[in-house]
Amino acid sequence: MTDARLTGGALRGAVDLSGLVRAAQAPVPATGAAEASAPSGGVVRDVDDASFGEVVEQSRTVPVVVEFYADGIAPVLGPIVASYGGRLALATVDGNRSPQVAQAFQIQQVPAVVALVGGRPLPLFVGIPSEPEVRQVLDQVLELAAQNGVTGSIPLDGDAVAEEAAEPPLPPLHQAAFDAISAGDYAAAATAYRAAIAQNPRDQLAVAGLAQVSLLQRLEGLVAADVRAAAAAAPDDADAQLAVADLDLSGGHVDDAFARLLRVFPSQQAEAKAAIRARLLDYFEIVGVDDPRTIAGRRALTNLLY
Repeated sequence: MTDARLTGGALRGAVDLSGLVRAAQAPVPATGAAEASAPSGGVVRDVDDASFGEVVEQSRTVPVVVEFYADGIAPVLGPIVASYGGRLALATVDGNRSPQVAQAFQIQQVPAVVALVGGRPLPLFVGIPSEPEVRQVLDQVLELAAQNGVTGSIPLDGDAVAEEAAEPPLPPLHQAAFDAISAGDYAAAATAYRAAIAQNPRDQLAVAGLAQVSLLQRLEGLVAADVRAAAAAAPDDADAQLAVADLDLSGGHVDDAFARLLRVFPSQQAEAKAAIRARLLDYFEIVGVDDPRTIAGRRALTNLLY
């Protein structure tokens, strides 16, 4: 977990968000103007390049946690942030589809989490630590926000809460996996998903979930620069290319991950080919079997196999 350094009362940050604010404040075309300019409410909201300026402005009255995710790496902090009763807001950002925001915060891999207090950024962590650790950091964010006069809150929408409560519950094993992911316990999540697959081998959500938490497990403790340096030094080494492909996928660079493994596949021995094939099949589940990139990648892998 990145050291959030929330011990001082003053906020410092080198990230320039002025361009994103200006983009959000720019005039919109007359057609659909009301829809484009109306901010979405609630404690948790998904935002993009066009709407992120609203988040910066919101952070001047209530501290905002920003969780970056990408294809197959779903945001998980919603329940934790919601439990603070409106004293915190959460903005989730698909880094692959919002490159300006990701670049502004210098996001290299996901999940990654920052905070905004009074329009100023604070890096929190890369990856999702255990729930107690997350809460400890969020408590520090609130303390620092109070020191800087950011003490507002978001009115809770009772109707929305009731509607959310009315949603059907997840199957027990899926719920166990979700809870484990929220707590940063990827091994327990994987065990729950494997049990769900054992009960129903056609449970595609469990298959995709297992592929996702397996990716998160492999990424734990890695230093991105070291992984990329090793891959550059050994372009035909299967293990090195598998590791950097994980980084590519976690950062939303799906095509790069697929192309890297498809390129190295033909030159490998049988054991390495089997490992690359298995990894690509996992990626296909993470990205989505109906995604055009998966369809193209699966076709390319089939051509290499046969």
